[in-house]
Amino acid sequence: MASDEVESSARYQKALDALSSLITKRSLFVNKNQSHRFHLLFHYLKVLELEEAVSELKIIHVAGTKGKGSTCTFSESILRGYGLRTGLFTSPHLIDVRERFRLNGIEISQEKFVDYFWCCFHKLKEKTSNEIPMPTYFCFLALLAFKIFATEQVDVVILEVGLGGRYDATNVIQKPVVCGVTSLGYDHMEILGHTLAEIAAEKAGIFKSGVPAFTVPQPDEAMHVLNEKASKLNVNLQVVEPLDSSQRLGLQGEHQYLNASLAAALCSTFLQKIGIEDTNDLNLTNGLPERFISGLSNAYLMGRAMIVPDSELPEEIVFYLDGAHSPESMEACATWFSQQVKERNQKRSEQILLFNCMNVRDPNLLLPRLRTKCTDQGVEFKKAVFVPNMSVYNQVGGSWSKSEQRVDDDSTTWQLGLKRLWDNLARGEAKTTSRSSDSKEEEKSLVFSSLPLAVDWLRDSARRKSKQVRFQVLVTGSLHLVGDLLRLIKK
Repeated sequence: MASDEVESSARYQKALDALSSLITKRSLFVNKNQSHRFHLLFHYLKVLELEEAVSELKIIHVAGTKGKGSTCTFSESILRGYGLRTGLFTSPHLIDVRERFRLNGIEISQEKFVDYFWCCFHKLKEKTSNEIPMPTYFCFLALLAFKIFATEQVDVVILEVGLGGRYDATNVIQKPVVCGVTSLGYDHMEILGHTLAEIAAEKAGIFKSGVPAFTVPQPDEAMHVLNEKASKLNVNLQVVEPLDSSQRLGLQGEHQYLNASLAAALCSTFLQKIGIEDTNDLNLTNGLPERFISGLSNAYLMGRAMIVPDSELPEEIVFYLDGAHSPESMEACATWFSQQVKERNQKRSEQILLFNCMNVRDPNLLLPRLRTKCTDQGVEFKKAVFVPNMSVYNQVGGSWSKSEQRVDDDSTTWQLGLKRLWDNLARGEAKTTSRSSDSKEEEKSLVFSSLPLAVDWLRDSARRKSKQVRFQVLVTGSLHLVGDLLRLIKK
């Protein structure tokens, strides 16, 4: 048995290594390449003999800046409650790439993943040429999702857009049952555009002629573009309002009532379109059907508003994980964390921030919002700790060796910049509140060259407090950081 497990693990690692070979630097994705790369997808579907199978899939397609993953998770949970066999494709993954492919709410097994992976990889590899290269990483994962869901004969596919919409790999589909656009904001501007109108135009790229669509209240600039695009395609675009806060949700945070409402609208339309329920049974103005209520309350999404005690010191250190990485989601994260701090302070506690963001983000739009929102609600961080992500850029999954856990000092330049920004914010606050801005303010932030070193410091600090203080550690700024921490503290 043990030898079988070793062999299975080796086969899986080999597939991950091959998948890693498809990763390219994002700088290649300049706008002039997007259209060409997108149109290659139709060729890839042909090579994989998936054209007909994909056209027969019943799909809910969701784009947006924030809340896509939550909306898709709520939708999957509701529809599974109706006895439908569900396929859920989301991104990114936190610990294992298989998280992106869920069948009936459960990530695909290693064995199935490996079989489907090599089936697609070999077929595509045979047909590559100078004109038609192998698909890039995310394109391949989207194609793999279509292969998995078509072969497994799911009743519904809930498809989360990876980036943008118009040229996203998931947009190769021609006729979804219904589309959704979650809250729009500023993210991936180097690719999607620098105004909300430009970003909205990219997201509206998932609209298809005559296919109903739903969105949430948007800034006027974005709403105007969504309406314009919908009108041109004869799309009935409706705006949903947040659910009543008395509804219990499986995903925490005030912002989730909007995501849950969007999911309910998408599922209601889906069930009517495929003839599972009639309109009268799904009149959401009369309150949610029982199976909707159950689906929303049972939804679970790793890495969002997640509370995890430390595996070594569960009483002394509790991690509050949220992969927020846009200005708006950072505020929602701060509100959620502050609420948790108020509710869970049975013993003396100290709040610590563990943060990193990718260098395509603007920390000036993230850290001030996080700090101000927490301060406004009476939460002050005793320390802020900045670390690089452990995830190796060109490697998918697997476990780290000790050498991979060490990071050169040169690579902390970005984190030192984050520290300076945080210190400046602290000094600014000290002046406005007439507190002395002495050297102690400087000691309120730290940079570590790796995440394991930061976690070691947390544990050593907690031990020195002799169980007198509980550390409440907010881990945010990057889903990759959240995933790295989960892998590190996994028992």
